[in-house]
This record gives sequence, structure tokens and C-alpha cells, in this order.
Amino acid sequence: MHDQDKEVQERLIQRGNLPRHIAIIMDGNGRWAKQRGKKRIVGHRAGVDSVRDVVRAAGELGIEVLTLYVFSSENWKRPPQQVSALMNLLKETLDKETKDLLENNVRVRAIGKIEQLPRFCQKVLQRTIELTSRNSGLILNLALNYGSRGEIVEAVRRIASEVENGEYRANKIGEKTISAHLFTADLPDPDLLIRTSAEMRLSNFLLWQMAYTEIWVTDILWPDFRREYLYQAIENYQSRERRFGKVKE
Repeated sequence: MHDQDKEVQERLIQRGNLPRHIAIIMDGNGRWAKQRGKKRIVGHRAGVDSVRDVVRAAGELGIEVLTLYVFSSENWKRPPQQVSALMNLLKETLDKETKDLLENNVRVRAIGKIEQLPRFCQKVLQRTIELTSRNSGLILNLALNYGSRGEIVEAVRRIASEVENGEYRANKIGEKTISAHLFTADLPDPDLLIRTSAEMRLSNFLLWQMAYTEIWVTDILWPDFRREYLYQAIENYQSRERRFGKVKE
């Protein structure tokens, strides 16, 4: 870590009010590659360097959870060769980065319909999760084959089944009930959402969980995103007053 980075981190930590959970929509890989006359997958490969730097910086700051939107349930609609390239890159990256994750005390988790991923991806993902399960630092939560509406539908179905079985009474179902049936049941809701490439939408990402999340959008494309932009987002977050629907007295 450079001295300048250490100084910035110390300043952010001293200010307090660090977000417990940061979520990131990593957008702009394709545009980054197109600007350079390269194939889309080249942008995704370059984006791995951004992931590595941001994960390290978040861990150094003491952030509890970092959720990355890696592959959405809608991404299957892309051309088959692109999807295949992304799945191979996922396996390659997990294989390559596990050692670094272990050294940096990062614990890997995953949300989404993992069982629908190619078998070779499921295998390496489960291996990484198991190898890092005893780590006590940053939780790196990977959203894979994830869609928030689908997640909510599945939660409602499970709750309905439990009502039918007499485990719940319908009039006792509240927000906590729904939250407890989501993929993120044991995680705090995101405090800060970062979206790169200046897109102004949520893209079916953690819709229930982000009811009061602070949003920070940058025009930086994901392959160019590094820790200095993470610091900017956190500093901006620290300057905000979160009222959760209340008014300032």
C-alpha cells in the first residue's frame, strides 16, 4: 500500500460512519473494450484488476461486506459465445485469486441461482467458498445468476408454503419475514451502492435490500475503477445525512 493510500484510509476511518456493506454494479467493461477496438471479453478481463484492487482496499478499511454484481439472470440473453467466455473467466479468476483472498483474510460468499451455473463453475466456486470459510475479514459476496425480482418471488413462494404448513400465520408476516427468506438473510442491507459508467438504473439488483441505500454513480468505466474512486464514494457517503424517511430536527 502506498503512503498516500494509507493517509486516505486513516482519514476515512477517523471520520467514522464507514458503510458496513457496499454493493457495486460493475458496468462498462464492453464499452471499455470497444473504445480500444477489442472484443468484449477483453474488457471483462481488465475488470478483474479493478475487482482485486477494490477488494483489497475494502478489506483494509474494515468494510464488513462487499457485494459485486458479477452475472445477472438476464445476462443469459447475451450471445452464447459471450456467456461461455464469461463463465470460463469466472472459473479462471476464482482459481487464480483464491490464494490472494486467503492471504487477505477475505471470505467468499455467493447469492443467486448458483445451481444453474455450469457445473465447472459451481465446483470452483464451492471450493473457493470452502477454502475461505474460516476467514474473519471482508465478506466478498458474489451475485451470480442473480435477479432481485426472482429472489423476491422465491422468498414469497417459500413463505406461502410455510403458511400452508402452519408454520406461519399470514397476518404475522412482515418485512422481517421477507428479509429472512432472501439470499442475504444474514447480511446487513447495503449502505452504499456504487455504479460505474454513468448508468442511472438499478438493473434488478438487491431491490428489496436497497430501500434506503445511498447511491453514488461515476462515469468511470469499470476496468478503470481503482481504490481512489472507492475512497471518493465512501467520502461522499460520509458527508450525507441518512434519515430513513425521518425529518431533521
